[in-house]
Amino acid sequence: MVYVVYGIILVVIIGGFIAYKIIRKRITKKIAAQQEVVNQHKQTVTIFVIEKKMAKISEAKLPKAVVDQIPAIYKLKKLPLVTAKVGQQIVTLISEDKIYSSIPEKKNVTIELAGIFIAGIKNSNNSAPKKKRR
Repeated sequence: MVYVVYGIILVVIIGGFIAYKIIRKRITKKIAAQQEVVNQHKQTVTIFVIEKKMAKISEAKLPKAVVDQIPAIYKLKKLPLVTAKVGQQIVTLISEDKIYSSIPEKKNVTIELAGIFIAGIKNSNNSAPKKKRR
C-alpha cells in the first residue's frame, strides 16, 4: 500500500518535471522569435526623457489598439514606463527592466526604439559639459 502511494507521487513529480521542460522550451522559442522581430525593427532615436515610472498599462496613456494587443498577464503587473518627447510628440514608451534603471530623467538620451518599446540605450548625456579654466 505504501509503495503504491510512493509510486504515484514519483510519477506525478516526474510528469511535472517533464511538463516544466516542455513549457520552458516553448517559452524560450517565443522569446527568441520576439527578440528577432525587435532587432529587425529597431531604429536609433534621440529622445528627451520627461518622466519614468512603474505603472500598470491601464494607467498609461497608450492608445486602445495597443492596450488590446498586450497579453493579459502584462495588464495585471506594473511595467517600466517612460514618458518622453520624441521629435515634437510626447509619447509613453515601454522599457525593459534592465534598461529602465540606466535611463536618466530630464536628459537627452539616444536609444534604440522598436515601436513603443525601448530596446537599448546607445548614448546618455548624464554629465554636464565641463568648462575649461585658463
